[in-house]
Amino acid sequence: MSELRPLRTEADYRAALNEIERLFDAQQNTPECDRLEILTTLVEAYEQQHYPILPPDPIEAILYYLESRGLSWQDLESVMGSRGEVTAVLSRQEALTLDMIRRLHSCLAIPAEVLIQPYSLHKNSA
Repeated sequence: MSELRPLRTEADYRAALNEIERLFDAQQNTPECDRLEILTTLVEAYEQQHYPILPPDPIEAILYYLESRGLSWQDLESVMGSRGEVTAVLSRQEALTLDMIRRLHSCLAIPAEVLIQPYSLHKNSA
């Protein structure tokens, strides 16, 4: 086994992934298990720095929430407001209001940090 060191390059990262795969079934309380745990921590740190996962678009997050729970746009009326408001927001004609964000977060448990992300609106050509 090579000496453990920070992952600085993509080659270091790939080598660590290969070793994690080899050690994946290591027995608890063994040097191999300790090495697996350290390598996993190093890989997670490398991935956070080089492959960050950005929060989803707020409208995409709401649509995903609806789909994954078998809900429709009409189910949002009690949370967001009138059918027209729901349609305008989900079709990106109007932005979520702070009050809508608060209600989506408290009533439907959609993370507020997702809902407050900037997102694009469709411009009306009037």
